[in-house]
Amino acid sequence: MEMSRDPFLTEFILRGIPHTKNLRLPLTILFSFIYIFTCLGNFFLMVAVQKTPALQTPMYFFLTNLSFLDICLSSVTLPKLLGNFLFAKTIPFTGCVCQLYFFHFLASCECFLYTVMVYDRYLAICRPLYYSNLMSWRICTSFAFGCWLTGSLHSMTHTILTFSLSYCGSNEIDYFFCDIIPVLKLACDDTTVNKSVTLANIGAIALLCFILILASYIHILIAILKIKTVDAKKKTFSTCASHMIVVLLFYVPCVFIYMRPYSGSSVDSTIAIFYTLITPLLNPVIYSLRNKEVKVVVKKMVKGICLYKT
Repeated sequence: MEMSRDPFLTEFILRGIPHTKNLRLPLTILFSFIYIFTCLGNFFLMVAVQKTPALQTPMYFFLTNLSFLDICLSSVTLPKLLGNFLFAKTIPFTGCVCQLYFFHFLASCECFLYTVMVYDRYLAICRPLYYSNLMSWRICTSFAFGCWLTGSLHSMTHTILTFSLSYCGSNEIDYFFCDIIPVLKLACDDTTVNKSVTLANIGAIALLCFILILASYIHILIAILKIKTVDAKKKTFSTCASHMIVVLLFYVPCVFIYMRPYSGSSVDSTIAIFYTLITPLLNPVIYSLRNKEVKVVVKKMVKGICLYKT
């Protein structure tokens, strides 16, 4: 399918986050810190896993994939958002195409990866005797590859469908990045098919993954309640509760936005901040920096950097 557009339409204008005109400076500072700490936290986590033999497990293999995705996902949206506050609000047409593709590629990868990670925890807690066979390195690699491949195909489908339409009217996107629903609002063609595909292929899939995760956690909680040792029960429950918080921050806004493709409210951009900016920041803290071995490696790395600078 060939992308269609007004030959004079060379760029879009991103209107950014609504009602933030007088908050540009504090938000620029805040989002700058979020981006820096997101990249550093996830980078340190990836290095810590690679340098710690005890962390060469399926769980941390998936976490390494998640950390890399978090860095990339933040880099797709945050730098442009900061540029929106400080400099130009425009984005080239091709830049918009690339941003939409990579955002949905990375976000859908995370969506599938969260589901795989919960399945890993389900096997480890509820089926420990079969864990080594059901989560071998070959199977783990296949799961990870499947998440990346499915995410790429999923995003490619939506990118082609979105930019195969004609764009001949306004070029102002009422959002802080190029996403499907805000971009479709500018199309001159009928977008019924696109919105239906968005509802079925994004909203429904995200909802299905979320339901599978909830079902897995229910089985996990039942297994936890059967643990006799109080300390072990508290530790396992605490870990699952932390994971569940991250899943909620990612999936609830995602389901809310893409299960309503005919809405396209400006409020959606505020809600999208949770799974585009906040969740990648919290992931390394909630998932792994509570691990003592990870903390030791990260402290050594930070100390080494400080000594190198002095």
